[in-house]
Order: sequence, then C-alpha cells, then structure tokens
Amino acid sequence: MASSPLSAFLPAGYNPAAPVALIAGQGLYPKLVADAVRRAGVPLRLIAFEEETPPELVQSFPESERRVLLVGQLGKMLKALREFGAGYAIMAGQISPRRLFKGLHPDLKAVRILASLKRRNAETIFGAIAAEIEAIDVRLLDARAFIDDQLATKGCMTGRSFPIGQDYLDHGILIARECARLDIGQGCVVRKGTVLAVEAYEGTDEMLRRAGGLKTDDMLFVKTVKAGQDFRFDVPCFGLRTLETMRQAGIRAAALEAGKAIILDRAAVIAQARSWDISLYGFE
Repeated sequence: MASSPLSAFLPAGYNPAAPVALIAGQGLYPKLVADAVRRAGVPLRLIAFEEETPPELVQSFPESERRVLLVGQLGKMLKALREFGAGYAIMAGQISPRRLFKGLHPDLKAVRILASLKRRNAETIFGAIAAEIEAIDVRLLDARAFIDDQLATKGCMTGRSFPIGQDYLDHGILIARECARLDIGQGCVVRKGTVLAVEAYEGTDEMLRRAGGLKTDDMLFVKTVKAGQDFRFDVPCFGLRTLETMRQAGIRAAALEAGKAIILDRAAVIAQARSWDISLYGFE
C-alpha cells in the first residue's frame, strides 16, 4: 500500500505538486473527490461530459481549468490532459451504461480502440481508456484515493447488532462473490439461504425493487467486488438513493465489502440508515 499521508490509495512516490485531472461522471461521487483533493491542497483540473457531469461541479472550476466533452471523445480527453500538464488522473462517477450502446460519440481515437476490442463492456472499454491515459505518462489513480473516510468499515456501521445471522450473511457474501466472479454483477439479495435477486445490467436499484416485489421479510442486500477488481475505474458505491430504494423495497439490512465499497456522504447515509432502522455492515 502507498505511503502518502494524503491517502492510503495513492502510489508510492506520489507527487502532490502535480495536477490531478478529475474525469467526472454523474452524481455525488465526483464532487466528494473534488472536495477532498482541494482540501489536500493538490492542484485539480476537470474533464466533464455533456449530459453526465453535474453542472454545479463544472461551474466550480474556472474555464481555464476545465474541459467539457461528449462521451467518446477520447482524443480530445488525451489532449486536455496534456494541456493541463496533469501528472495524474482519477475517474469518479458513472457514465450512463446505455451510452455503451447508444449515444456514444467516438472520435477517431475511440473508434480505433473500440474496433480492437473483442468484448465491449464497461470493464474492457474503460480498461482500454486507462491504457491510453497511461501511455501519455499520466498515472491513473485508484478511484478510492483521497476519500478514505468514505469507505465501508468492518463491523456494524450503524451501531447496533446486525440482524442477519452469520450463516445467512456468509451465504449472501458467497453468492455475491460468485456473481462478481462470473461478471454478472456485484450485488445480490438473499433471505435465509435463498437467492431472491442478483444484480446484472439493470443495476443495483432495479435489483432491489425486484426483490422488494416479493414482499417478504429478513432480506439482505450484499455488495462486493470481484477478485482482481481494477479500482482505477470500477468501485462499488452505496449512497442515499440506494438506501431510499432499500427502504421502499422493505430491505432492512445491507452488507458492504469493507475498504472496497464507497459510502457516498458516509456520515449522512449512516445517520439516515439509523433513522429508518436499516442496518449497514462491513465484511472482509
């Protein structure tokens, strides 16, 4: 693990004087990263995407320190990194999965990369983008960098005893990890040794709604990562929206992999979970 005092997820030899370019998608996640980088006193630049990056985040950067692109304009993104003099880049926030199939605006650089891929999914596409970024001597950081305090931690984070027995918890973790290994998804909902739903292309919230439609009790939502997860562009997140979906679905317990799942605005999420009598547990 890195020795930087700024974050456990920064590489050894990290240079805090070199600008970090935030490649920002949707939601709260990129704002949390931007705030944390600024608090650390590290120079920050922004690469944003039309119809994806929150406008308020874009407006928080001077025009000279931001670029707004269409999704798929890889050549322009690499050009922006050079113009910024970026030493590092960090990806935060989801790009709509549908854009992998519709609404993508690939430039010539992106077209060549897409043509070279035998499989087109988020992992292969973002992996290829990561390789292009690092080919111009910009280090792509672990997406957990700077936000160590937002990660799930071991044990019951909501301060009460976890309502799911160890055997049933272990079963849920096993199912989630097998789904991740098979590249199906990173989450599942189980109940007393029975699998109710697994996450796939539709995403976490839709899976939770499907499970909630079964109208049963003692459901457990488990979120994990796969072995060999590339944390530069693929970090599981849990936030207030997912917590609200759990509440509506009648799911009162969630287990998140400690040190690997990000709880977006952690303090607020844990406080809200307590008020709704939802238990959050971190497992290893």
